[in-house]
Amino acid sequence: MLHGPILIAVVLVAIVFIVVATARFKVHPFLALIAAAYLTGFLVGMPLSELVDTINTGFGNMMRHIGLVIVAGTLIGVILEKSGGAICMAEKILALLGGRRPQLAMSLIGGLVSIPVFCDSGYVILSSLNQAIARRGRVPLASMSVALATGLYATHTLVPPTPGPIAAAGNLGVSDYLGLVILVGLVVSLPAILVGYLWAIFVAARFPIEGEEVEEDETELSLETRSLPAAWKSFAPLVIPVFLIGLSSIVKISGFEGRFASLCIFLGTPITALFIAFLFSLLLLPRRDAALLNEWVKEGIYHGAPILLITGAGGAFGAVLSATPISELVQGIAEGGLFDGALVLVLPFLIAAGLKSAQGSSTASLVMTSALVAPFLPTLGITSPLQLTLMVMAVGAGSMTVSHANDSYFWVVTQFSGMSVNTAYKTLTLSTLIQGITTFIMTFLLYAVFV
Repeated sequence: MLHGPILIAVVLVAIVFIVVATARFKVHPFLALIAAAYLTGFLVGMPLSELVDTINTGFGNMMRHIGLVIVAGTLIGVILEKSGGAICMAEKILALLGGRRPQLAMSLIGGLVSIPVFCDSGYVILSSLNQAIARRGRVPLASMSVALATGLYATHTLVPPTPGPIAAAGNLGVSDYLGLVILVGLVVSLPAILVGYLWAIFVAARFPIEGEEVEEDETELSLETRSLPAAWKSFAPLVIPVFLIGLSSIVKISGFEGRFASLCIFLGTPITALFIAFLFSLLLLPRRDAALLNEWVKEGIYHGAPILLITGAGGAFGAVLSATPISELVQGIAEGGLFDGALVLVLPFLIAAGLKSAQGSSTASLVMTSALVAPFLPTLGITSPLQLTLMVMAVGAGSMTVSHANDSYFWVVTQFSGMSVNTAYKTLTLSTLIQGITTFIMTFLLYAVFV
């Protein structure tokens, strides 16, 4: 098997292959990652039988740790979207904040809704509400659109049970501490939401959108006239898993023992907590209809399947990297002081930002980057739950940077807001750049202070 600088060259070739295949030739990330795993194994001289076993084991281990969690999270998101639960949550937050600071309200609504719902879907289902509030309050539509878009974007890349952060946590070996990932993700996402809000009111508000002066029509009715589920039913699928996972984390940290402690830990395991949340989400079904439930479950599986495949392929690629002597080289570099302290977060951030900007998908960037860096973390001394959690945040920060024309979310925001492409570049794209940098700075400071 290869050693020395040529081994680093092989790893770099594999990374370049992934970027070029996904960005230039539009190859699905699943295929790119599996091909990169085989390519790396061939080039380093790994025995063929060992290569096959390593790929199978890496894929299977990743599914064993995180597969069902991703499925459950995706199903909850689809049910919240289809049932009107997400809009109900938005209405309650608006009622709480009143008519003051509508951009801030939409930023917070976006941040909450995007925890269980994909940001693309979240923007679509909240778009009419966003435009209605803008027209009633005579607030620039571009300002409202960017506030909502950046709020959705922040938690989409940082806070489980959104599938991207869950997959990254699984790749980096911190899925057993998902409560910590959720807590830190919420803390880190707040500055990202804040800078998105400030950018919306001070910059995006200067850009008019054609047709925004049109008077509100009868299709934009108050939410009270719509048939929405009860508030407690809407919030339960989001609040319950966070509570159970958080309680489990507290019990583990405190060292409590006994039956009650065991029960809390069992209920707070991510898969149990999310499937309990899924059961509560069934209360949102508009009618007791197995056909309707099966249709929504089918859609959830449809959305979750690509993420499962990418996550498993990332695990396979990471397993191949771990089987090479690359860790010895990384250790030598680390001993030279290049990755001292919080500087260890810089490279994952840059890799994620490069992948995001090149191929467009934040979720794919989260999965691929976490799979790339995971094998090297033990060598760099990144082993504690907090260190690994902050690594997830650094990768998430990079996966925000930036949203532009190759990102489906960019087109969802432009089409549903009516923004021109040039306006979107000046408002949305620049705001995601600032969000990514702000999130990384916050993560860097947390690492420097607490690790």
